[in-house]
Amino acid sequence: MFSRLSKRVGNWQAKGRPQDIILLDQLSPEAPFFAVGDIHGCKSILKNLMRRIDEVADGSENIVFLGDYIDRGLESQQVLIWLFELTQAFPDRVICLMGNHERMMLDFIDDPAGRGGYWLRHGGMDTLASFGVEWFSCKLDAIKSIEIANNLEAAMPEGMQDWLRSLPLKWVSGNMHCVHAAMSPLRPVEEQRDEVLLWGHPDFLTTQRNDENFVLHGHTIVKHATITGCRIPVDTGAYKTGRLSAVRVSDGECSFIESE
Repeated sequence: MFSRLSKRVGNWQAKGRPQDIILLDQLSPEAPFFAVGDIHGCKSILKNLMRRIDEVADGSENIVFLGDYIDRGLESQQVLIWLFELTQAFPDRVICLMGNHERMMLDFIDDPAGRGGYWLRHGGMDTLASFGVEWFSCKLDAIKSIEIANNLEAAMPEGMQDWLRSLPLKWVSGNMHCVHAAMSPLRPVEEQRDEVLLWGHPDFLTTQRNDENFVLHGHTIVKHATITGCRIPVDTGAYKTGRLSAVRVSDGECSFIESE
């Protein structure tokens, strides 16, 4: 399957190599899968990573994208179109989670003159530019904000906005919980708040879970993807570092892959 995915993003020369496989008896997904960190509008780097994934995949794994596909980088439209088409082609194998940046963009569309303006100050202008939507760096009034939101909706391919609104906040396989940002370490996995899954939790990075569940997440930039207690962070800041990371998780082991 992943050779077919690779063809969809084009040809490129791989630079990276998988890191050492980490063995951990407690890892127990229902089946092997890949998870990809925050892309943030970096399609060219995504191309490289997908080539690396294709080299190590056996063709049976699902692949989970952990959110934040847009903003910061310059290719947000291209990333969204690719993921949208990919999920239509492989609906049972490709899972895209919602990130807080997708949520901010939808908030802008829903309330451009109010809370949606927050998105423009946190990377939204880069996404508008990738869609060919004109904007101005000066403070926008309500009428102009509404016009920009309407133009953004018009620039999206048919069905894309409905797809974005339907993106799940969590994907679970065995004791592996894939989310965008965090889970409260003191709450059962079934009782997590949506805001925490999208935006984070003050105790998430410092307090370990004690229920043998693992949280695989993006949102928080780390130097290298790795296992940290019950957490597996894979956001290596592609738009800053030029490195996009993924992890392959199977029963009792995981291995990490970087785009370079």
